[in-house]
Amino acid sequence: MPTMEATGGHLVAEALKRAGVDVIYTLSGGHIFPIYDGCVKLGIRIVDVRHEQTAAFAAEAHGKLTGDVGVAVLTAGPGVTNGVSAITSAHFNGSPVLVLGGRAPQGRWGSGSLQEMDHVPVVASITKSAGTVFDASQCAVAVNEALRTARSAHRGPVFLDFPMDALFVTADGEVPEPSAPERLEPDADALSKAIDLLASAERPVVVASTDIWLAGAHPELVRFVEKHRVPVVLNGMGRGLLPADHELVFARARSTAFKGADVVCVIGTRLDFRLGFGSFGEAKVVHVQDHPDEIATHASPAVGVGGDLVATLKAFADAPVTSTAARDEWIARLRTDETARRAKEQPELEDDTYPIHPARVYGVLRDKLDRDAIVIGDGGDFVSYAGKLVDVYEPGSWLDPGPFGCLGTGLGYAIAARVVHPDRQVVLMAGDGALGFCGMDMDTLVRLDLPVVIVVGNNGIWGLEKHPMQMIYGYDVAADLNPEARYDDVLRAFGGAGETVEKPTDLEPALDRAFESGMPYLVNVKTDPAVAYPRSANLA
Repeated sequence: MPTMEATGGHLVAEALKRAGVDVIYTLSGGHIFPIYDGCVKLGIRIVDVRHEQTAAFAAEAHGKLTGDVGVAVLTAGPGVTNGVSAITSAHFNGSPVLVLGGRAPQGRWGSGSLQEMDHVPVVASITKSAGTVFDASQCAVAVNEALRTARSAHRGPVFLDFPMDALFVTADGEVPEPSAPERLEPDADALSKAIDLLASAERPVVVASTDIWLAGAHPELVRFVEKHRVPVVLNGMGRGLLPADHELVFARARSTAFKGADVVCVIGTRLDFRLGFGSFGEAKVVHVQDHPDEIATHASPAVGVGGDLVATLKAFADAPVTSTAARDEWIARLRTDETARRAKEQPELEDDTYPIHPARVYGVLRDKLDRDAIVIGDGGDFVSYAGKLVDVYEPGSWLDPGPFGCLGTGLGYAIAARVVHPDRQVVLMAGDGALGFCGMDMDTLVRLDLPVVIVVGNNGIWGLEKHPMQMIYGYDVAADLNPEARYDDVLRAFGGAGETVEKPTDLEPALDRAFESGMPYLVNVKTDPAVAYPRSANLA
């Protein structure tokens, strides 16, 4: 293994560079200066933000958008703890993330140095691996292994911290070549059973989700469902794996598909509350995951296949085609339902009443989006409407908080989206409550010249809490915000642009100005607080 004489911080940057990392997300802190120095000398871009949660959320979004590891560098103590919610989100989403933390010097450990704390126990339960690198000569080795761990299925966040006396000192360090991620072959017997069950189905449905995208298995998915005529419901970052207008993609007919299917094959996601905890009526369930440990144990699927998703979906696609006559009838039935349900949405999408119905916002917005727009949701009811009404056409183009449901992801996600895709539309749809968690990082958009269109649904309440509390108790508390808040003025104060919209007829020209501006632009839409999203899922 080659060696290099350098500071520990430079060795960290060297390992990142060799692994193809070209950007880190961070907020400045003295404990991590040597990593910055290494990144500057090696040409790794440093994107600095206003809160560590934004840095970590940006790293997660980078991983989600690219399928490779996103890197956050956080200073010691509160720098790391400020990133914990984002690390947890990455854990639940299975996002490949590496978080590098500063740490008080080991040589004076226990004496009360500034921000002296042991981070590892704090993050151990929400990471694939967490550890401290005490020896400067091992910095590159440790980072290389951490990157490999984050990239290997089942993907997720990895944490390393470095005492100051490991980063600032010079050492003769080992610098390994990047290690390939581990790939597990699916069990042959389970794979065969799954193929047989799918072949026997007359009314199959595939639920395609995030891990297919992260594994780069979407071409195999497309070949499988098109060859075998299988309807598809898209979940999470599965949205866009096939375009929303593909003949086999169904969004509005989802409940009809689940109730009528004889086999439901869920690929690349957990059987959690978003999928009825894995209960699909009388249908037999095939659960396909990228690792055997991710196969559901609470739902008793008929078959569980754990292993490399490219290999699994290739095997599904390569299987002989059975008669598709019954499937064609099934697809036609679902298409009829899909068309009818979309038609029923039109009155709300075109609603010109005041205050503005949140669906009306999307009735205008979706006509302004390019097919490859990066669409980001951060909020409760307002973003639930987005999830229902905004169609996605390209892989890797949809970002939402995922099953952890953590608000405040939006600005970090938007920053990373603009960094990864500088030439595509980036649109953040945010609830007014959610924006409060991360709004100061609108400064980052302006300061780093990252044009993003932000559409805020400003109903002046915590809608996801206010309406249910009224229904349960007959009153509500701690559920009101300021409906007169001018979030557009906040962005303007930072040097961006924006406006407030109160009338439905003003939506279209406002959005036109936003997209044409070429700068961070916030459209603050006053929406009707009386409208509650018609939620049917059992969240717990």
